[in-house]
Amino acid sequence: MERYVDGFLIPLARDNIDMYREIAARAGQIWKEHGALEYYECLGDELAPQHGMVSFTTSAGATAEENVIFSWIVYESKEHRDKVNAAVMDDPRMKEMMASGMEPFDMRRMAYGGFRTLVIA
Repeated sequence: MERYVDGFLIPLARDNIDMYREIAARAGQIWKEHGALEYYECLGDELAPQHGMVSFTTSAGATAEENVIFSWIVYESKEHRDKVNAAVMDDPRMKEMMASGMEPFDMRRMAYGGFRTLVIA
């Protein structure tokens, strides 16, 4: 069964982890209420590169004062994603959060992409 996934890689100041967790928990509820199948926000734990690989820290451009957030949202399809995201962006709670000025990270440094599933095991 094919799914569609939005993925994010975010450098986040360690001092802003609690604020990010609060915002992400509220955002996750909103996405799920509007139909997202799954919503994950993960905080970097083992980020040292292995076997010559590039680390998430390097990929995110994170400094020594930052950690990395790796997150993703799962949808039924790309069309479903578009409908859910439109509803989320129109939700008054989301508009309020976005207008609040509570920005725990620099959006210009966030990596984002939409992905078609290749394998689901």
